[in-house]
Amino acid sequence: MADPSSYRPKPGQIPDSPGVYKFRDEHRRVIYVGKAKSLRQRLANYFQDLASLHPRTRSMVTTAASVEWTVVSTEVEALQLEYSWIKEFDPRFNVKYRDDKSYPYLAVTLNEEFPRVQVMRGAKKKGVRYFGPYGHAWAIRETVDLMLRVFPVRTCSAGVFRNHQQKGRPCLLGYIGKCSAPCVGRVTPEEHRELAEEFCDFMAGRTGTYIRRLEKQMTAAAEEMEYERAARLRDDIEALRRALEKNAVVLADATDADLIAVAEDELEAAVQIFHVRGGRVRGQRGWVTDKVEAVDTAGLVEHALQQLYGEEKGDAVPKEVLVPALPEDTAAVSHWLGDRRGSNVSLRIPQRGDKKDLMETVQRNAQQALALHKTKRASDLTTRSRALEEIAEALGLDSAPLRIECFDISHLQGEDVVASMIVFEDGLARKSEYRRFQIKGFEGQDDVRSMHEVITRRFKRYLAEKDRTGEWIGEDAPEDDGKPRRFAYPPQLVVVDGGQPQVAAAQRALDELGIDDVAVCGLAKRLEEVWLPGDDDPVVLPRSSEGLYLLQRVRDTAHDFAIRYQRSKRTKRIRTSPLDVVIGLGETRKQALIKHFGSVKRLRQATIEQICEVPGMGRKTAESVVAALAQAAPAAPAVNTATGEIIEENDGGSTT
Repeated sequence: MADPSSYRPKPGQIPDSPGVYKFRDEHRRVIYVGKAKSLRQRLANYFQDLASLHPRTRSMVTTAASVEWTVVSTEVEALQLEYSWIKEFDPRFNVKYRDDKSYPYLAVTLNEEFPRVQVMRGAKKKGVRYFGPYGHAWAIRETVDLMLRVFPVRTCSAGVFRNHQQKGRPCLLGYIGKCSAPCVGRVTPEEHRELAEEFCDFMAGRTGTYIRRLEKQMTAAAEEMEYERAARLRDDIEALRRALEKNAVVLADATDADLIAVAEDELEAAVQIFHVRGGRVRGQRGWVTDKVEAVDTAGLVEHALQQLYGEEKGDAVPKEVLVPALPEDTAAVSHWLGDRRGSNVSLRIPQRGDKKDLMETVQRNAQQALALHKTKRASDLTTRSRALEEIAEALGLDSAPLRIECFDISHLQGEDVVASMIVFEDGLARKSEYRRFQIKGFEGQDDVRSMHEVITRRFKRYLAEKDRTGEWIGEDAPEDDGKPRRFAYPPQLVVVDGGQPQVAAAQRALDELGIDDVAVCGLAKRLEEVWLPGDDDPVVLPRSSEGLYLLQRVRDTAHDFAIRYQRSKRTKRIRTSPLDVVIGLGETRKQALIKHFGSVKRLRQATIEQICEVPGMGRKTAESVVAALAQAAPAAPAVNTATGEIIEENDGGSTT
């Protein structure tokens, strides 16, 4: 581990101008590339006290052994140079998006004498027109098959094309009218190229012209009683419309735009892009990345824009790019995009209307992609085993923690304080073992005290189960009744949601009970640091650690489970009624009382005899209802929030 002060540039060495900088390790490999409006100010941030740096930044500067920079004249040049260096050096600490699949494109090879329509993957080639990306190659083939009726462009390979040139007869597609058969001279190269360009125009969104033209031709053929030709044109129109239906209209104003959404957590981020051309979604793609560097949503968006458009030119860069957050230097990024397109590009956040609604759809896709990625990662047996081994090694455990229990405290401003206990066995959630706790030992907000109480209660029950089954005392244990023992199995590791104070409280609870064979750690959410009892410094697991990923899932699951319980308690408390305390009064008779009298206030004013008139109500229950309502304080008066007036309730209903 290098000391950053050993390679820190001397004061005055770093220029106060825009530029791009590189951190190199001891082997001269580039490990990080960044850009800045002011190199002096930006680089100074890396040479602060290590304790004040983000853990990922701290890891980078201690891995590096030198830093160097290149001065440029504008922020746009800095953006271009940063992208070039990231592509060239592939630095380990830079965010690098990886495709979740190799997306296929519909490609038209306009660089050939007889352009060909085909499915293409991988790097884009010069002189080839691309449409997409598509989710599946079969979706491209279905679209092409429909459109070849109207635009019979060549689809065969170069070898097949030469073979039929030599034979002097076309392939099957030529015989059935789905290829214009340029191989045997049915059309000239110029006519075939015109067909290919019309195919490209239609795919680019200029659809109305061709459909209207075919409709006119169909009408003319019918008037001239050329019914077979009219029928063929009718089928052509239907084929084009079916091709269009595969890409539903989402923006009515025929917008050309790319919509980018980001879903992220502390360790990973998923990016989804919808390509909209002519108001229709023409393609979709997604990436997942590890958050190697300390980067926010705006930074993730900027990296996504660089990867999307770094190799693109002309119409491949749309007129409008919609994003969830604007990059730090929006003007420079917009200028860079405009240079690549050859005209102005609007880079903005959608605020209202159809575009905002579509952006929400893209955002949901990004969240689902991140969740799917996590599910696939968690379900792999090898990965789970490695995660447990990494946890054992990092925490100094004798063996992998096959049973992990995690505890979290939840409350709303000190009210309805609850706790959750979730269980992971062999790296997988064991939902049947989840438990919920109400904090009973005190009132108010004190997460540390709450954690101590919950750990104490959970392990007291464990000790009681051992006593009951004979594991603890032995001779006087009763026979097993076959019922599931809720707290019989101890974990090898207890994880608490929090830092040093919560960890100390959990360890103190175990010590007081005499339990010394259960390890304890805490996971602090802000920096994903692992805390151990009695240690002044946290354990920082590597960013790519499967162990850290598992601990994060365990902690987040406990947090969500606690919040759900806390919300349900709060909702139940808000909905309570004075009638709830009446013994023997069920929901059916409660509703009958409210329906008969109209409100609790009127019921409170009723006599025992009047209550007895309600079907199903006996005198004893009526007396209990009167007593309960007399003890309960009247509800606070309702207030009209618009006028501030108190709403009184009378026999005629509510009036102000």
